Amino acid sequence: MPLSTKTRIIKIVNSQGIRIPKRLLDQAGLGKEVELEVRYGEIVVRSAKRPRHDWEERFARMAELGDDRLLDPEAVVLTSWDADEWEWDSARRRKSCE
Repeated sequence: MPLSTKTRIIKIVNSQGIRIPKRLLDQAGLGKEVELEVRYGEIVVRSAKRPRHDWEERFARMAELGDDRLLDPEAVVLTSWDADEWEWDSARRRKSCE
């Protein structure tokens, strides 16, 4: 069930801020760092940590450890379409980029 609550804008040194109850932070899954965005007259608060933000480093580490092989290599079977029909049309691609 979504939680909602009212709060006041308070003065914090030379800025202003709001206190967000812990239960709302927990439900939203927000950590210590957030991003703020003004959208349609609202302030949107979201986690600064993006899903998959570290995948590139993790995949590189897996490759270093030799842990990037297919678990089921027999599952990758090309069909006759893959062998006979697939063709990359580089001329069409070049033309669409112009």
